[in-house]
This record gives sequence, structure tokens and C-alpha cells, in this order.
Amino acid sequence: MSRPVIAVTTSNRSGWRIFPLIALNVWIAGGRAVRWGAGRDAPLDQVHGVIIGGGDDISPDLYGGKIVTSARLDPERDELERGLVTRCQQIGMPVMGICRGSQMINVARGGTLHQDAYGVFKASKKFYTILPRKEVLVCDDTRLAHIAGTKPMTVNALHSQAVDRVGDGLRVAARDEGGMIQAVESVTEPFALGVQWHPEHLFYARRQRRLFRALVRAARAYRKDLRQLNAVDRQRSMAELEIFS
Repeated sequence: MSRPVIAVTTSNRSGWRIFPLIALNVWIAGGRAVRWGAGRDAPLDQVHGVIIGGGDDISPDLYGGKIVTSARLDPERDELERGLVTRCQQIGMPVMGICRGSQMINVARGGTLHQDAYGVFKASKKFYTILPRKEVLVCDDTRLAHIAGTKPMTVNALHSQAVDRVGDGLRVAARDEGGMIQAVESVTEPFALGVQWHPEHLFYARRQRRLFRALVRAARAYRKDLRQLNAVDRQRSMAELEIFS
């Protein structure tokens, strides 16, 4: 069976080095990745799932926050990704968010962000490394727990912002030891999962590979449902032609 196609959004500045690693993880999971970015076509009818990648800060204009001087913004990318998250929800396409992508899933669904997360969560240990040094506590009875188990998870951390108010139809799936939200997920279908860390750098860890595998599995199911729907539509069209012939 052919591999389901997963679109990966990246920054136009740094995507050249971020995309290959995500694409490797998607391939290991059984999918095939294509890179999307602001200013390019984003044909959802040609893919079966979406990964919103990491990178630039999200403009606080999208959630009622204030601009901070340290923020590096990309309004065109914000527009692209917010639209993709909304459209994926509408058509039932699975979506996964990585770091900024997790925040975008939340913002696109009406949530807000802490722009200085470690200033709010004083008890959270601040790391800025691709190495697994931060402990994350997975919440019970969540999709993330079903995918990766409930044991504490050691991950990396490259963020300064984090989810504040959780968006519509989402719930918290993980926090760190200081209470900062580290993952959000959809309460109902379609599949939507956002993690604050970068699992693409942890491809040697079995639990991190499971995240990409879960997305690819959902994308394969989406493709199957779409093909069945198209087959029904074709049969209906042929029946209508026979009636009027």
C-alpha cells in the first residue's frame, strides 16, 4: 500500500534544516512528507495529514496578547497555519503540532498563550536544548497516554512560550513538573495532537516514534474514508446518469 502523504509546515528561514529530520520520522512511521511554507500552494486535497512545525513565535494579535520586543514573527506563516488547522478540523484531516505547532493548534481553536512561560511558572525548570533533559508528566485517560503510555517522559525543550487558556474542543495531555502545559489534544475526532517538545530530534526513543506513527495511522484511515466517500459519490453520479439517460 502506498504511503499516506503528510504536509509539514516550516519557516522559510530555517525549514531547510528542520524539514529533513521531520521527514525522516514520518518515513520511519510509514508516511511520506512534503514541505509547505508561507507563499506556496497548500493543496489539502493532495495530502492526508498535516504537521505544523516549530520555529517562529506566533503573533499575539491572533489571541489578544501584547507584542514583546524579543518575538520573531512571521504573519504570513501564521495565516497559513491557522487556516490549515481550521480546515483540517472541518474536513476531518489529522493534524499534529510540534512546539510552535502545538501552540498554533491551540490558538486556531480560540486559546491563548503565555508569552513568558517561565516567568509565570517559576517552578518549571528552564532548558534550551535538543537533548532529553526535561521531565513531562502525561495526563491519564488521554490520547497521548494511549499512544505513549503514562510513565513520566524525558524530552527536550526549545521554547519560551506555552499554552495558557486551552482552545475549544481541546484538553491538556501533559504538563511539566512546574505545571506548565506541555501537550494538548482534541477531545473528539479528528486526530489533533500538539506537543511542546521536538520529538523529531528524539527518533531513537520508542515513545517519540509512536507519536509520528499515530499521526500516520490516522492519515491512512483518513485516506481510506476519503476513497470510500469518493466511490459512493461516483456510484451516485452513475445512477443519476442512468435515470436521465
